[in-house]
Amino acid sequence: MRRRWISAAAIGLAGILALGACGGGSSGDGGGGGGQSTSQKRVEVFSWWTGPGEADGLKAMREIFERQNPNFTFYDAAVAGGSGDQARALLSSKLQANQPPDTFQGHAGAELQGYIKAGKLEPLNSLYDELKLKDVFPQQLIEQITVAGNIYSVPVNIHRSNILWFNPKVLKDAGIAAAPKTIDEFIADLEKVKKSGKIPLSIGSQWTQVHLLESVLLGSLGTDAYNALWTASADWSSAEVTKALENFKKIMSYAGTPQEDWQPAAKQVADGEAAFNIMGDWAYGYFHNPPDGGLGKTSKTDFDWVPSPGTDGTFMWLSDSFTLPKGAPNRDGAIAWLKVAASKEGQDAFNPLKGSIPARKDADKSLYKDYLAWNLEQWANDKLAGSIQHGVVANDAWRTAINDAVGLFSQDQDVAKLQTALADAAKASGQ
Repeated sequence: MRRRWISAAAIGLAGILALGACGGGSSGDGGGGGGQSTSQKRVEVFSWWTGPGEADGLKAMREIFERQNPNFTFYDAAVAGGSGDQARALLSSKLQANQPPDTFQGHAGAELQGYIKAGKLEPLNSLYDELKLKDVFPQQLIEQITVAGNIYSVPVNIHRSNILWFNPKVLKDAGIAAAPKTIDEFIADLEKVKKSGKIPLSIGSQWTQVHLLESVLLGSLGTDAYNALWTASADWSSAEVTKALENFKKIMSYAGTPQEDWQPAAKQVADGEAAFNIMGDWAYGYFHNPPDGGLGKTSKTDFDWVPSPGTDGTFMWLSDSFTLPKGAPNRDGAIAWLKVAASKEGQDAFNPLKGSIPARKDADKSLYKDYLAWNLEQWANDKLAGSIQHGVVANDAWRTAINDAVGLFSQDQDVAKLQTALADAAKASGQ
C-alpha cells in the first residue's frame, strides 16, 4: 500500500503562513541575547502539549532527556490553544523569519509537506538507520511518511480516528443487540434510535463533520480504494465515491443539533442523550478520566467502542511527531531529543499519560490498559489508512478546501455539488 502524497503540489511555506503569527514574541528565556554557551546548551522543544495528560507525558519524556543529556538544558516552548492551530501559526512566523526552534511538533504526513518543499526541514534518514527505526516502526507507517525516499519526522505516538463510541444502555433500549459493523447496519440502527426518542448521532463543530466523512468514506469504499484517493490515479468522480457521499448524507440526516466542539458532542453519548458518536480515541480519556479532567465514566457500562462501521481491520491513523528544522540553533540537542522521542523508553513514558499508543512495535504492553490495550493490538495487526482532518493524507490547502466543501454541504445537502467540490479540490492539489 504505497501512498504518494508528496506527488501533490506543495502549498509552499507561504500557504502555511496564511495562518499568520499568533501574538507576541519568540519563546526565549525572557531576556534578550543570552550568551552563546547558553544558546548552544539550550534545546527549544516547540509543541502544543499543554493540556491534562499530554503535558504530563511531555514532562515524563523531558525527565528522560535531562537524565541522558546533562550537558543540555530542556526549554519547553509549548503553546496552548486551538488543537495546535495557534502553535502552528507562531511556528510559521518563526520559520519565515529563519528563527526556527531546535525541534517542533507536527502531525506526521502531508501536514509537513509545505515545510519540506520550502526546504525548512532536514531529512532524518541517518537517524532512522542509526536507531534501526525501520525495524521497530510498522512497514506501512514507514511507507506513509516517506517522501521521495526521505523521512522528515519521528512519530512519538499514534492516535486512531475511526472509532464509533456508543452508549450501551441507549442501544439496548432501542432494541439494538450489538454495535453496527457495516454502513447499512449503522443506518438501520440510527433509525431505531430515532424511533426510541434519543439522538441517534451526536456531532460537534464543522471539523467533526469532516472527521465523520473520512470514516464514512473508508467504511464505504474499503481500505485500498480509500487510500487510492490520495494518489495520482484517484477518481473522486466515480460512482463509488457518489455512493459513499450518499451514505454520508443519510447518516448526517440522523445527527442532532451540532455542538460547539467534540467534547459536548461526546458528552451527549456519555450522559445517555445520544446513542453514537464517531470521534478519535482521545475521546477515551475524556470519557474515562476523573471529573477534574474528564467525565469519570466507566468503560463497557457508560460507554463502549468499536471500529467505525465498515472499517474493522483498518486503523485510520494520525501521529504527533517531531522534526529537525534546517538552521536549528542547537542541532545536536535537537537530535538528542529526537532520540528520546523515538526510543521505547520515551514512548512508553509518554503515551500511557497522553492516552495514545506508541508508534513502536516493541512497546511494553503491560503499561496499556482497557481501550489502549485493545488499540495497541489493533495497531499491530490492521491495515493503515491516513486521516484527512488530522494532517496525514491532505496538505493544509487541500484539507481546507475539503472543510469548505463539507461546510457548504451542511447547508444545501447537495451530494452532486459536494462531489464536484471534492474532485476540484483534488485537482487543485496537483494530485
